[in-house]
Amino acid sequence: MDSSLNVPQLLRQYGLRPDKRLGQNFLVSPAGLQKVVAAAGLTADDAVLEIGPGVGSLTVLLARQVRRVVAVELDERLRPPLEAVLRPYPQVTLVFGDILKQDVAALMGHTPYKVVANIPYYITSAVIRHLLEAHTRPERLVLTVQREVAERIVARPPRMSLLALSVQVFGEARLAARLPAGAFYPRPQVDSAVVRVDMTPPRVPEARLDAFFRLAKAGFAQRRKTLRNALAAGLGWPTTQALALLEAAGIDARRRAETLSLEEWAALTAAYAALSASSP
Repeated sequence: MDSSLNVPQLLRQYGLRPDKRLGQNFLVSPAGLQKVVAAAGLTADDAVLEIGPGVGSLTVLLARQVRRVVAVELDERLRPPLEAVLRPYPQVTLVFGDILKQDVAALMGHTPYKVVANIPYYITSAVIRHLLEAHTRPERLVLTVQREVAERIVARPPRMSLLALSVQVFGEARLAARLPAGAFYPRPQVDSAVVRVDMTPPRVPEARLDAFFRLAKAGFAQRRKTLRNALAAGLGWPTTQALALLEAAGIDARRRAETLSLEEWAALTAAYAALSASSP
């Protein structure tokens, strides 16, 4: 089989239907598939972790360009068509299971790798967090997600989101391509987009990441509140303590979480660390 698979026909051949519960919308457009591969910027020496290979349309294209592909699929029903499609490609390792329960670093042999994933809306944040918290982080993420989610990932002030912060603290995120709903089978109700994240050293020292996320989650938990009130509520502090923290970081307490830049969140984290170290 070549990479231009007739996905609906292949599914019928094996008596299968896409599972709405799993958010299965398979990317079938050849042009769309090529956009994802182009966004990944692959070389012949690369190892790729693919999440959600479906019936293997993208997997085949990846296998033709890289040294190794590890494809993790949740839906055991797809084993027969996947194994048939990928039989000519010994460089592909199929793993059936939940990516959220996999030790990603061990899966990839604790060596450099890139991630290509077509992930449904309901697990987007969980998958990203799982990948970024892996013992060996990927060099690059290429994520096909709903367009609204993609826009949240690449957002900048004054429209920052907790998801944007969670990704951008680890790397440079950009919108690499747009994919219309018609590029998928079955056709979803919304368009999608491809986001590319090139990993960098964390913008916050590793030792302060827990504090960074604690502050960010508190700030975004009640987005309509000012930072002074949101941090006080989220951290269980009196407002005077939250105000002192914001003053130490040089941030106007009347601002809201979505208006802060990543650099300002880093400054807030540094002030938090300094205040914590000085307190008895």
